[in-house]
Parts: sequence; structure tokens; C-alpha cells
Amino acid sequence: MANELAVVVGASGAFGCRIVARLIDSGLDVLAVARSAAPLQALRAECPRVIPCVADLAADASVAAIGAALDRPVRMVVHGPGVAVAGGVLDAPVAALVDAVNIKVGGLLRLVRAVDPHLRAGSRLVAIGGHYGFEPTAYAASAGIANAALVNAVRQLSLAYGARGITAHLVAPGPADTERLHRVAADRARQRGIDSAAVLAEMCAESSLGAFTTPEQVAWAVALLLAPEADAMTGSTLMLDSGRRRGLP
Repeated sequence: MANELAVVVGASGAFGCRIVARLIDSGLDVLAVARSAAPLQALRAECPRVIPCVADLAADASVAAIGAALDRPVRMVVHGPGVAVAGGVLDAPVAALVDAVNIKVGGLLRLVRAVDPHLRAGSRLVAIGGHYGFEPTAYAASAGIANAALVNAVRQLSLAYGARGITAHLVAPGPADTERLHRVAADRARQRGIDSAAVLAEMCAESSLGAFTTPEQVAWAVALLLAPEADAMTGSTLMLDSGRRRGLP
């Protein structure tokens, strides 16, 4: 993978910074994309193989911004931006739900169009989705709706790029012990009129292991997709829900 590049959107987030580190350990340089320059510069200070790129994937201008930063083959793209905690389906602002789909699905499509000239056979398109896209709840409307749409988009990309030997994958973590999870728990606690610690305990107990997924586990799964054997997983979802999913398949 010498002289090949990975592009990671959401690189300064809880998942993103772990993914960046894991891909660098795998031998790739990383074009790290985020909306703000300061956290990217901090990543660059930690590792000179990080190339900062400020771009907002919610806007079409990001296509040109990312495209201009590319100068070599792209082995993997990882689209992992977060979306706002908007509340439950009965009270979440509709605009927030539209924004979430734009960031998750629209952002993925903008990213793919930016890197398309640099993709080769064996390149991977990876989106970070989430458990709520498969297990709907009444309290996480934006995550559920946007991640469900992302499942369909990834499958379509796998069909469109298959003839070029390029694969598309969805990684779907369960709730992870991050700052965002604490915001979700606080919002859910507000709706129910209870303490957020009680909500976190309930969410942890939903796992058959009694555990949250970790950012390190997500980064491991992303790096796993670099293996040539991962061709067989194109269009599919790698579930990292720590035993939360009850439905079949």
C-alpha cells in the first residue's frame, strides 16, 4: 500500500481519530477531513502522515475541496461524520432529520464523487452507520432515519462500482461510550424525566455482553476491510452492536 492514500471524513471525532491511527499503522497516508482546521492540525502534529483537509461534506463545495487535495491512488475512503442529537420522532425538528440525511447520505455521495478519479480495483468505500438504522427507536430519530438511508446508498454504490473491482461497505456500531452517546442519553433522560446515568445503565444492559462498543473496535473493523478477502463483503453491513440486535437477518 506504499504511496496509497486513505481519505477519512470525521477524522477529528471519537471514531475518526482511532480510524486514522489504525490506517496509518496499516501503511497508508491519510487525508483527514473535518469542518475545522484546529483539530486537524493537532492530528498532523501527532503524525506527519496525516494530510489535513478542511471541508464540510454537507455542502457541494466539499467535492472540489477534497478533489484538489488528492494526488495519488485512493485505497480507502471512510465516511464517518456525526449528526446532531435531534430528539425523538414525535418532536425532532423535521429540518434536523433532513440535515442528518444530507450529512450521512449526501456527504457520502459527495465524497465518492470527489475521489472517483483516484479509485482503483481493490479500493474500498466505507460508511460508518449505526445500530439505530436497523433497530428503530422512538427517541433517536435522526440517527435511525439517516443510517437506514445509508444502508441503501451503500448497497447502490456496491452495484455501481462492482464492475471496476471497487467495493462498498457499511460498518454499523452499536452505542459507543463517547461524548455523543452521553448527549443521546441526556436527551432521552429529559424526555422521560429521569437521570441520564439511569439511561446509560439501561442502554448498556441492552447488550448481551453488558457492554458498549468502543471506538477501537470500530477502527479494527475498518482496517479489516483492507484485506483482499473483504471483496466478498461488498454491499453488506458489518454489525458491531455488542449483541444488541434481536431481529433476523
